[in-house]
Amino acid sequence: MKPITTQKLSARSMAFILAGGRGSRLKELTDTRAKPAVYFGGKMRIIDFALSNAYNSGMRKIAVATQYKAHSLIRHLQRGWSFLRAERNEYLDILPASQRVSENQWYLGTADAVTQNIDIIDSYKIDYIVILAGDHIYKMDYEVMLREHVDTGADVTIGCLTVPRAEASAFGVLAVDTNKRITDFLEKPADPPAMPGAPDLALASMGIYVFRWDFLREMLIADASDPDSSHDFGNDLIPQLVSKGKAVAHLFEDSCVRTGENEGVYWRDVGTIDAYHTANIALTDFTPELDIYDTAWPIWTYGEVNPPAKFIHDEDGRRGSAVSSMIAGNCIISGTEVRESLLFNGVRTHSYAELFQVVAMPYTVVGRRARLSRVVVDAGVRVPPGLVVGEDPVEDAKWFRVSEGGVTLLTQPMVDRWLAENG
Repeated sequence: MKPITTQKLSARSMAFILAGGRGSRLKELTDTRAKPAVYFGGKMRIIDFALSNAYNSGMRKIAVATQYKAHSLIRHLQRGWSFLRAERNEYLDILPASQRVSENQWYLGTADAVTQNIDIIDSYKIDYIVILAGDHIYKMDYEVMLREHVDTGADVTIGCLTVPRAEASAFGVLAVDTNKRITDFLEKPADPPAMPGAPDLALASMGIYVFRWDFLREMLIADASDPDSSHDFGNDLIPQLVSKGKAVAHLFEDSCVRTGENEGVYWRDVGTIDAYHTANIALTDFTPELDIYDTAWPIWTYGEVNPPAKFIHDEDGRRGSAVSSMIAGNCIISGTEVRESLLFNGVRTHSYAELFQVVAMPYTVVGRRARLSRVVVDAGVRVPPGLVVGEDPVEDAKWFRVSEGGVTLLTQPMVDRWLAENG
């Protein structure tokens, strides 16, 4: 008789996070950093959500594949995730595209990023691998998905969002039968297939895949030798498994972590300036949809040693105050009115300035009498005294990036151009 074991499947699994993409829809925010390294929520980076989900699910073997402008991301991983200890059989491997296969071959696609690291994954002696994107905001227990993968005997299990069918054309959409077996995979279809029994809903792929490692390993080796393949999960491996294997859909609502008073099924792709601004400012709501204060499912990150935030001056028109806002440590709000805004660590604001729905990244400085409304300020930007942004979109667009939704992005090169003409 085999011994009874209660070991979680996550303990026998590895999380492989794909974090090499630029995220070009974030425009100048990703000029110097990859999308997973973009700041979020006052002190985190976007990748911290996938990493924290893996860690909170019980996974202690994690790899992050990097490629585009990875220094900021790698530095964050080294500083914030070094608590994993090899002597406790815990690992976080950073896997830059390093021409391990040939001198002119970087990561060709998402599947190739795994293929080029087969020897490293083999060394972990794992049974299962969970492939994750490193650029989405959500809380999910991967143990639930792993258990479903084993129970159904699937070749691949794909994490899925339930979305309105009218909006599903923006996603890769899965057609399923009544047993959640995937019968077709369609990339951004004009007429998305509906869920069984729910004609107004569709299933969108989250880019989360669970495999037995020995099974995926064989597929990757075969794919690497196929000259017609783009070596990508979504384009090559998944369609092949849908047509010839057993692919099963896992519903995100079955494994999403709900903890807050107002927290439902929360998942966001903050891949545009508008989406990024909206998701950050929404955290200042009285009961936000995403609970980042939950201690039972914390979002782990690099925590700088900072003094507390400080608010100074108390006179009419020159009062350091923040209402319905989130202010990180080491901020000094000096005679500034801050409303519905999110300020990362080290921000300095000066007298008579006004901030409304501003996302200010670390170590930005807002000059005296500046007025900012619905603005994203990149890290380290020095906003000149008296600058007004967010009140005249036509004028703003001459110097800064104005999104389709009317959010203005400020970076230091943009500010320098404005100063050259107006300073």
